[in-house]
Amino acid sequence: MVYRWRMSRDRWQDDTLRRIYSKVFEFSKGEGMEKYRLRIEELAKRLAGEMHLALYDLEEKATGKGKVIVVFITKLGGVTLDECAVFSHRLSEELDSQDFITEHYYLEVSSPGIERPLRLKTHYISAINEQVEIQWQSASQRLTSKGKLVEVNPDSVVILEKETRLEIPFSAIHKARTCFIKTRTREQA
Repeated sequence: MVYRWRMSRDRWQDDTLRRIYSKVFEFSKGEGMEKYRLRIEELAKRLAGEMHLALYDLEEKATGKGKVIVVFITKLGGVTLDECAVFSHRLSEELDSQDFITEHYYLEVSSPGIERPLRLKTHYISAINEQVEIQWQSASQRLTSKGKLVEVNPDSVVILEKETRLEIPFSAIHKARTCFIKTRTREQA
């Protein structure tokens, strides 16, 4: 949201107005979620722990309807729609009561999905023994590798790609996600 107004130079000299308008300018610069991300994370982690869930990630999207704060939650075996709804209601109540987000926003709560993005090292650790797809840069070419994630090291990940161990440095990874691979059943064989 951008606030626009005109004022005389004399009014700008007034210290009280300068402080007020500088807050409005700061708000309108579009700094996004960085201002309040840590507080949302703290709230979401606490609530997730109380509900025996885990916070997977947070992201902010700009849409035609305004800013959307998306909170991804997870647990072993996956989260249910009811758990997402209860978590959303509780987080919304907390955010409303603390009222630290000054701009208009929408809140969405979701599972990260079966083919979830891997952004943080904790995401990679939680995906060990799963199939992954990693887009990465090797010397002069961009590559895409698919395989089973078998190891997460401080500076790299190791995948088994067609029985070949491939070590990929985190610094070379552009994008990564888990992959769903449909297995054939006996009836299909």
